[in-house]
Amino acid sequence: SAAALAGNILFFLLLQADRCLHTPMYFLLSQLSIMDLTLNGTVVPKMTANFLSGSKFISQGGCAAQVFLVVLVGGAECFLLAVMAYDRYVAVCHPLRYPMLMNWEACCLMTLVTWMVGVADSVIDVGVVFRFPYCGSLQVDHFFCEIPALLRLSCADTSLFQDFIYACCVVMLLLGVIVASHARVLTAVISMSSTEGKQKALTTCSSHLAVVGLYYGGGIFNYMYKASAGTPAGDRAISTFYTIFVPMINPLIYSLRNREVMRARKRVLGSWRV
Repeated sequence: SAAALAGNILFFLLLQADRCLHTPMYFLLSQLSIMDLTLNGTVVPKMTANFLSGSKFISQGGCAAQVFLVVLVGGAECFLLAVMAYDRYVAVCHPLRYPMLMNWEACCLMTLVTWMVGVADSVIDVGVVFRFPYCGSLQVDHFFCEIPALLRLSCADTSLFQDFIYACCVVMLLLGVIVASHARVLTAVISMSSTEGKQKALTTCSSHLAVVGLYYGGGIFNYMYKASAGTPAGDRAISTFYTIFVPMINPLIYSLRNREVMRARKRVLGSWRV
């Protein structure tokens, strides 16, 4: 968790410090870092405090806040990855039209929509989940408040809401499969005459595909799996993957194989030495 926190903060500060990285692509990456920081900061501090103090209590308001923020970031990041895929598609397949199609106004508008979708999704989910009656044990068999873990404690029939969650996950998964296919992008890359341009485009696309695979492999499949049948131990393992591991690995994927980011790091470090 400390590595995820440090990695995303440093990556975000680097993107802000170097003017060469003030482009739509890196603006979208900065939003991804903010989302990962939000997700990590929502889950890890309370989990660490409970572990150190020995107390495993969380108030209803705190539980609702965790559900709200986790769902918000999950929905927003899903659509942000779609926007990032569209950005790469335009940059590779329509480079001459890129300044017009991905201008700052369009970029900021699409980013705002991703956050608004996340907020709308979380408001609906929190409103429904906390309207269910809960009886018996209120012990959440998880390390944070997550919708499927809470639904197990309800004494009402939640199957309809679980089907709704499953349907939403299927839609998001199909969106991810469509934007992650990159078929036309890869075709355009292969036909490039410039070796340097081809290598840069392939690096960017492969990095995005890796992040998409990690995200959809963790969060979306997690909710789809829980909507049908799952064990608490398996749920915790998958949730650990997408709340702690994925936010830690994302900045590494986009920085270690990106020459522009590495050059920016050298420039920023050089200016600090001066």
